[in-house]
Amino acid sequence: MGNCLSFTPSASPNVVSKKTKPSPIETSFKLPSPLPTWPPGEGFGHGTIDLDGLRVCQISSLNKVWATQEGGPDDLGASFFDPSQIPQGFFMLGSYSQPNNRSLYGWVLAGKDEVGGALKTPLDYTLVWSSKSLKIKQDGIGYIWLPTAPDGYTAVGVVVTNSPEKPSLEKIRCVRSDLTDQCEVDTWIWGPGKQSDPNGFNTFSLRPSNRGRQAMGVCVGTFVAQNGNATPTSVACLKNVSSNLSFMPNLNQIQAIFQAYSPRIYFHPDEEFFSSSVSWYFNNGTLLYKKGEESNPVPVAATGSNLPQGGSNDGAYWLDLPVDEKAKERIKKGDLQETEVYLHIKPMLGATFTDIVVWVFCPFNGPAKAKVELINVPLGRIGEHVGDWEHLTLRVSNFNGELWSVFFSQHSGGSWFNASELEFENGNKAVGYASWHGHAMYSRPGLVLQGSNGIGIRNDTAKSKMVLDTGARFSVVAAEYLGKAFIEPPWLNYMREWGPKISYDIAEEIKKVEKILPGKLKSAFQKLVNNLPNEILGEEGPTGPKLKRNWNGDED
Repeated sequence: MGNCLSFTPSASPNVVSKKTKPSPIETSFKLPSPLPTWPPGEGFGHGTIDLDGLRVCQISSLNKVWATQEGGPDDLGASFFDPSQIPQGFFMLGSYSQPNNRSLYGWVLAGKDEVGGALKTPLDYTLVWSSKSLKIKQDGIGYIWLPTAPDGYTAVGVVVTNSPEKPSLEKIRCVRSDLTDQCEVDTWIWGPGKQSDPNGFNTFSLRPSNRGRQAMGVCVGTFVAQNGNATPTSVACLKNVSSNLSFMPNLNQIQAIFQAYSPRIYFHPDEEFFSSSVSWYFNNGTLLYKKGEESNPVPVAATGSNLPQGGSNDGAYWLDLPVDEKAKERIKKGDLQETEVYLHIKPMLGATFTDIVVWVFCPFNGPAKAKVELINVPLGRIGEHVGDWEHLTLRVSNFNGELWSVFFSQHSGGSWFNASELEFENGNKAVGYASWHGHAMYSRPGLVLQGSNGIGIRNDTAKSKMVLDTGARFSVVAAEYLGKAFIEPPWLNYMREWGPKISYDIAEEIKKVEKILPGKLKSAFQKLVNNLPNEILGEEGPTGPKLKRNWNGDED
């Protein structure tokens, strides 16, 4: 259904200036291995999705219309495309664009009117912007046009041409307004400057404003143009009006998808504290404490069946390591061979994508280390805590089951990476790196400094012999859209803390560090400490997956 990834240069490029070094976008990206044949099911992987009379397909075969070779991310410019190989009966809904600093890997939706009246041709076009006056390296001159939608209809994309003549009215379709949803700018694609200038011209990718497990806004894959501080070009996203979830994978398909894409996570060569399964954690002596009865903790059952269920994080209960020192040190280290990861499956972007959230549990987080200019500073016990939950999220297209992006969680935040930006092993298995002691997830090895101006918390990652193959042991613990297809484990509905409140004197630990710093660096260190996130410097124990904001929402 038009998902062959390729691009063709414009027939008359009219190149103004040639680059001496090719940009990454001149190669198109494909996953290392072909997609498998998915197990049978209702609507997943069938190529099209019905949005209440508007059938859409995902087009990743693209023809280049115009490009620049400077400005935008990394000052490499951007390229602008039309979808090609559109199936018969489907129509273009908008052009596609991406920065030139990565290989071509993208898509836009095309639409087919199955009920009559879902789509209409525009009445006219308005020229939003032209590159004619810009003194930049570009392939000819680019023009961006906004379709003028008939009453009751909305444009969901713009049209890019390399000619000053208005596009044909037959080139694109507008969508009936009740089938659309509000959208917002997402990531910066391009602007003539090296960085996004709020007073200049910029283009941005788009996403639905309301996102999450129950939100029905559908990303079209198009982009928006904005001139200075003016209101961005008025375009919308689509909407899965009837909240149809029949395009989500069934349990057999989930198993196959995760086996195809299950990430490999490398721990740092010097790591002492590894992941484990929840049952291993409980079976090795984890204790449940209750406020007011601290002297009488209770061992936790293997499945968490004796944990309090539901409610809220009211401080009445918390988990902690065994009292016995040998048992405590054993459980801190975790057990990589006994690790099981836990999958939460949820519909995203109006059920046109499936998010597979891969939860990884580590019994203990080690102490943090800071970098203060040229000095590496151990932070004593700061950063230590019991019961650490981290995650990766795989975003998979429900049109064909292709992996499009991965989210790496990092200290209450994180980052999305397009599949073309990832490292892969063993076919289509993405690679991640867990930071030393902190277990934050990154897509590449090296040092990420959490701070600014050479001062911050070190997040060190590297490849080692300690690797977690998430596909070796996994279980689906939640997929609300499947109803009662399975029962959630009791520990998942434990809504209190997985570790105790910090049991050491933070101020005392900070004083120890300050003693070894030169005077001029003390104030810089104090500023760093004041800005530490709760995951590193906080008094409460960490909570479980269901209390994380991404459980029901999007990742960002």
